[in-house]
Amino acid sequence: MAQSITTQPDSSPFSLASSYHSLLGLAERIPLSVVQLAGRLAVAHVFWNSAQSKLASWQVTQQLFAMEYQVPLIPPEIAAPLATATELCGAVLVAIGLFTRIGALALLGVVAVIQLFVFPGHWGEHLLWASLLLLLLARGAGAFSLDHLAHRFFTRD
Repeated sequence: MAQSITTQPDSSPFSLASSYHSLLGLAERIPLSVVQLAGRLAVAHVFWNSAQSKLASWQVTQQLFAMEYQVPLIPPEIAAPLATATELCGAVLVAIGLFTRIGALALLGVVAVIQLFVFPGHWGEHLLWASLLLLLLARGAGAFSLDHLAHRFFTRD
C-alpha cells in the first residue's frame, strides 16, 4: 500500500522565504546617508584620477583633445582646461559634500560629453557614473557632508 506524502508549508523561522525577508529587512536598515557617502567617494575618485592624469602630462592632454577627443563647438585649447577644471572642482565638491548637487550636475555634463562625443562605446561605465551622480543630484549629499552641516547651521531657529 502506497502512502501519500503531503507537504505543508514550512512555518519554521528558518524557512527560505523567512530568511530572505530577514535579509531584506537588514538591507533596508542601511541609512541612505551611508549609500550617498559611498557614491560620493566612488564617483569623486573616478573624476579626480582622470583630472590628475590630464595634469600629469599636459602636452599629451592637449594633443588628445586636438586629435582624438574633438569635442564639437569648443576648440581643444579651451576644452582641455575646461574639462580638467570641471573634473577637479566637481570631484572635490562631491567628495566633501559641499554644493554637491552643483558638482554632480557639472560632472553629469562631463559624462554626457564623454558618452556622446569621445567614447560612445563605453556606455556601461558612463551609465554607472551617471547613476551615482543622479542619486546625488536627486537626494543630495546626505548627513555626512558639509551641505548637511551648512543646512543645520543656517536653518537654526
